[in-house]
Amino acid sequence: MTLSIDDIRAAAERLKGRIERTPCRQSRTLSEITGADVWVKFENLQFTAAYKERGALNTLLQLSDNEAKRGVIAASAGNHSQGLAYHAARLGIPVTIVMPRNTPFVKVQQTRAFGAEVVLDGETYDDSAALAKTLCAERELVFVHPFNDVKVMAGQGTVALEMFEDVPDLEVLPIPIGGGGLIAGCATVAKSLNSKVEIYGVEPAMYPSFTAKMRGVGAATGGATIAEGIAVRSVGEESYAIARPLIDDVLLIEEPYFERAIALYCNVEKTVVEGAGAASLAALLAYPEKFRGKKVGLIITGGNIDTRLLASVLTRELVREQRLVSLRIIGDDRPGLLGTVSVLIGKMGANIVEVAHNRLALDVPAKGAEFDIMIETRDAQHTQEIMDALRESGYPPRAV
Repeated sequence: MTLSIDDIRAAAERLKGRIERTPCRQSRTLSEITGADVWVKFENLQFTAAYKERGALNTLLQLSDNEAKRGVIAASAGNHSQGLAYHAARLGIPVTIVMPRNTPFVKVQQTRAFGAEVVLDGETYDDSAALAKTLCAERELVFVHPFNDVKVMAGQGTVALEMFEDVPDLEVLPIPIGGGGLIAGCATVAKSLNSKVEIYGVEPAMYPSFTAKMRGVGAATGGATIAEGIAVRSVGEESYAIARPLIDDVLLIEEPYFERAIALYCNVEKTVVEGAGAASLAALLAYPEKFRGKKVGLIITGGNIDTRLLASVLTRELVREQRLVSLRIIGDDRPGLLGTVSVLIGKMGANIVEVAHNRLALDVPAKGAEFDIMIETRDAQHTQEIMDALRESGYPPRAV
């Protein structure tokens, strides 16, 4: 199986006018933070909020009349299912999606809303894929793989084709790797246009599937990564064969970097990004020396993140930056103590978020009281100034 830039250009012609031609813009603030010249491709602006529409639609547009009449099937718990369902419905093609039973309800609901028949079965993607192939044979459907298909890879490669049309002198592309379809397509474009462009794959440290295959070793995969969109146990054979010769290295990312990247996109670019969608920026944060001083193209691959998870990530980032801090103060249990401390904190310009008393802790004097006061500040320096002021006033705090 081969993939050429001509295949990807042909895919771009098929997709023209059927998907969003998303912008690729420079981020001056992210450039200042990372030390690289950062350009961001906003694929979260697709209708289903992910680049997966490209490969799915490119495949659907190449079905024969007989295949389109019979319908298509796929196994997916994420963006592939929604992209395939949405465009199949627009083209009048019946579509069945098999999802693991533990798929978040919102994704099931969205996929059904696009007109797909959803079958919930299996504990993992592999279980669902096995059932999908069985149903495919029984119903004589066309199986549309989320990544291990050259038509899908060609569609995904149109992302890079647009990026180089907008920014021809890009020097580095860090690209998320799940099954390998995106990096196979985008690396094919980049290396065809300029063989000196550096390509870095980006994987969650919990799921080093491509890295393990590249090194010829087995790898333990598993865990609750926030980048669930690229949490794949086995990379595709075809996508690996195409991508591997084009990749300079693969970078493994720990969870805090995904969280920080999501928060930066939200706070700096005012855009919502899922864990996998933030992977390329996470690579810049984790390995700044590889990108410093270079023109780097980042792909926001998707923006489908649970709102509660997004809220948790943003709150955790406040804690990480010491803008949200819980201070423990031990003092005499007398009227007015909490009021005195609160007035001092207010005068210093901080906001009290939460207060908890504890009079029964055994490490506190019988006539004393323990207060946990959560405060919101401007930054770590502001927090330290408040702690110093409390200490000078006779109420030494301890961060907990």
